[in-house]
Amino acid sequence: MELFRISSYEGVPGEVKKCVLLYSGGLDTSVMIKWIMEKYGCELVTLTLDIGQATKNLEEVKSKAIKLGVSDAYVIDAKKEFADEYISKAIKANALYEDAYPITTAIARPLKAKWAVKIAEEVNADAVAHGSTGKGNDQVRFDITITALNPNLKIIAPVREWGLGRDEEIKYAEEHGIPIPVDIDNPYSVDENLWGRSVECGDIEYPEKEVPKNALAWCKPWEETPDTPEYVEIEFEEGVPVSLNGKDMELWKIIKELNEIGGKHGVGLIDHMEDRIIGLKSREFYEAPAATIIIKAHKDLEKTVCTRHENWFKPIVDKEWTNLVYSGLWIEPLTKDLEAFIDKVNKKVNGLVRVKLYKGNAMIVGRDSPNALYDLKLATYEKGQLFNQAASPGYIELYGLQSRMAYKLNGKW
Repeated sequence: MELFRISSYEGVPGEVKKCVLLYSGGLDTSVMIKWIMEKYGCELVTLTLDIGQATKNLEEVKSKAIKLGVSDAYVIDAKKEFADEYISKAIKANALYEDAYPITTAIARPLKAKWAVKIAEEVNADAVAHGSTGKGNDQVRFDITITALNPNLKIIAPVREWGLGRDEEIKYAEEHGIPIPVDIDNPYSVDENLWGRSVECGDIEYPEKEVPKNALAWCKPWEETPDTPEYVEIEFEEGVPVSLNGKDMELWKIIKELNEIGGKHGVGLIDHMEDRIIGLKSREFYEAPAATIIIKAHKDLEKTVCTRHENWFKPIVDKEWTNLVYSGLWIEPLTKDLEAFIDKVNKKVNGLVRVKLYKGNAMIVGRDSPNALYDLKLATYEKGQLFNQAASPGYIELYGLQSRMAYKLNGKW
């Protein structure tokens, strides 16, 4: 039965001549290569971005796409761009969706969409295809960003169309000579990049069950972590990490190294009940060692250099920015408006943060900044302190004046 298309941007068989597929090399997108060429009768080009996938050989992915019949296969190293232009914004916004998820997958989708549009324009394609489902968040992120960047491009999302279960996909792959990944018996659906690894399906779909150890790839279970803590020192300039343990490094390399160090200590395991964009409640599991460590360190340093009023207000802005990005609205003007404030605050977020890693915990144990609003001579209780304690009663009398009056007028005196 032919799918009834509601939106104007969905591709229609017979009308699409050339399509760019965002290709991961896994079962779904490998099946899509043959399915799109068969269903739509169009020429196909694949695009694979290197954004720090730790378990993928991207040259093998490219070779596989060529063997499956695509006219061209692009593999682009975008790790630096991803870190410098996308992850850095999430760091400065202390981005944790619903106070838990460091938007690891969400922050990568606008970058992938941007490159998909760029390649589509270069090869004169009239459509872009992606592997998102009709239940997930990524379809929203891809569709909105792609059609905003180029309204003339159509979108093909095979999973929304074909109605194939995993067993049927495997059968289709076998019938069409599509190599099946060696981990096909793995029950989990995984997406990973520099900023984190998200895991779905299998036992994770049962919120009452503990996530099995075989779902972990980056982090040690807490009971298997070292019995000795490890310390890391992160230096920030304008809110962005620039060195790790005294060594100047590019941001993407700092993240990569912190993923390895933090993962060894079980830092960054996140078991989260999440509200998806389209209304579903979903149990999600993430491994995000570097994101967990860096956001904690950044938030602490930011607190150190900001006034109380800034520290009360900025989380409101951070939360709204995070919600917009999570919800696929990277191109929304408000997203950029909020970034202007976030960037302004982060101009003074400079300094060093020391973090202690132990048994799944990342604890801030030291911070130092030339912009700190902390003054030992004012804060100390020792002899020689400069704070005029005799001035406090007058402040307290005025500070509590209206509260005392209201209490009395309400008959509580």
